[in-house]
Amino acid sequence: MKLVPVLTGIAGLVMIGGLVGYFDASAVMRSLRAIGWAGFLAICAIHLGVISLEGIAWRMLVSGKPVWAFIWGRLIRDAGSEVLPVSQMGGCVLGARAVALAGVSGTIAAATTMVDLTLEFVAKLAYMALGLVLLVDLRPGIPVSLPVALGLGVTGLFAIAFVVVQRHGFALFDRFARMLGRGWAERTAAGAAAVQAALSSTYQRRAGLWGGFALHLACWIISAVEVWIALRLADAPLSFLTVLVIESLLYAIRTAAFAIPNAVGVQEGAYVLIGAAFGLTPEMALAISLLKRARDLVIGVPALGTWQVVEGGRLWRRSSTRFSDRNEPG
Repeated sequence: MKLVPVLTGIAGLVMIGGLVGYFDASAVMRSLRAIGWAGFLAICAIHLGVISLEGIAWRMLVSGKPVWAFIWGRLIRDAGSEVLPVSQMGGCVLGARAVALAGVSGTIAAATTMVDLTLEFVAKLAYMALGLVLLVDLRPGIPVSLPVALGLGVTGLFAIAFVVVQRHGFALFDRFARMLGRGWAERTAAGAAAVQAALSSTYQRRAGLWGGFALHLACWIISAVEVWIALRLADAPLSFLTVLVIESLLYAIRTAAFAIPNAVGVQEGAYVLIGAAFGLTPEMALAISLLKRARDLVIGVPALGTWQVVEGGRLWRRSSTRFSDRNEPG
């Protein structure tokens, strides 16, 4: 495990503890109790629906493969990115491996992961731009406009970089394919060429590209419904457009802080800063952030545990087969 992610993660946890202590832990707990189990279960249910739509968006880039495999892969991708102290690319590798275990070739898994990630970034750009337009209308002159612009710029650079690399980054795809493991993608130049060919083929699926983009944009917007419902249940209602602005600003700041695993601490600080501009108390802002952390754990930990069981069973069967082959009488 690299030292920098560990240190930034520890610093983020310290920041969360400091914020909760500063704004009174008992007040934060009261806010959590106000949202209640109904709010928490609603957030989890909506988020599972969002993950399913994201899986369907990924599946639209492929033909002849089961939808459930990509929903499962998306679940593992998000669990890896939000629960484990790894980068988003690390979560993407786990998601691609999960899809490959479901019977999709490693070449297609690697190529479509890259395209799907690009579509998601472009959809995030549109989502953040929508939030910026609403922000100017609701709160002209608000100081967080600069982080929003920064987030838009960083996300735009990511999207451009992904497209350029996918067109010209032959070596990167070879490395990504090798990370999927032996048997899922060839380790030779022919394997990298296969990934490049699958990538070109995926970009020719115009309907899948537009459909995937539309679904990803819808998912970004639907994710704001989680917070909107939780606030209404806590008797701290904000209009849906206001919540959408808060969430789009949050993800702009999270994008700018992409180097910090899971945006630990950054998300909490952003919620307090942005929420204050819209009348959201600091303790309620922290409660919403912590509720989303708990949601990720409740959904992600069982998903990763199940994936580990499947992965372990596969490796055990392979080892057993090799052992039997070696001990067969010659």
